[in-house]
Formats: sequence, structure tokens, C-alpha cells
Amino acid sequence: MSSITKRVTFIAKEGSEAKMKELLTAMVEPSKREDGCVFYDIFQYEDNKRKFMAVESWRDEAALDGHKASAHYAVYKSSYEPFCEHKYSDELEILG
Repeated sequence: MSSITKRVTFIAKEGSEAKMKELLTAMVEPSKREDGCVFYDIFQYEDNKRKFMAVESWRDEAALDGHKASAHYAVYKSSYEPFCEHKYSDELEILG
């Protein structure tokens, strides 16, 4: 099995930047502590405060499944939609 790396982009609704930032920031530390987390960080664009990007890499599908079953993921999943205008995800291949 190979690692799974994703980029998830979020566009916050106008006026919801602070709440989106709060929800996404709350995911970072608990996700980094999960078994199988290789890399997990969330960025806010400096030139567009409504735009956020999560970059995450997991050891394998089982590690990603464990992440999706975590309590902090459940809180995020049940909370972000009212504050998010658009969300999309890209699968990435690590080169080198």
C-alpha cells in the first residue's frame, strides 16, 4: 500500500472566515497525533482570507479511515457546511 495525500480547498462564505478558521484550526493538532498521519497542515491564503487549503498525507487507507472515524472529524463534518461556500478535494502524488 502507498500513502494517500490530498489537498482540500475550502472557500468560506462571506463573513464566515473567522468561524471557518476556528473549525479548521481545531483539526490540526488532534489529526497530527493520529496513528498513520504523515503530514497535516491547514493554510489560509494571505491574499484571499476566505480561502483555506488543507494538505494531508496518511500512511495508508486504514489510517485515513481512522481519521474519518475520529471524534474531531465528526465535529468538523457536522459543523463546517453552514460556513462554507465551496469545498473541493484533489488527490496528490508525492514526487521524489
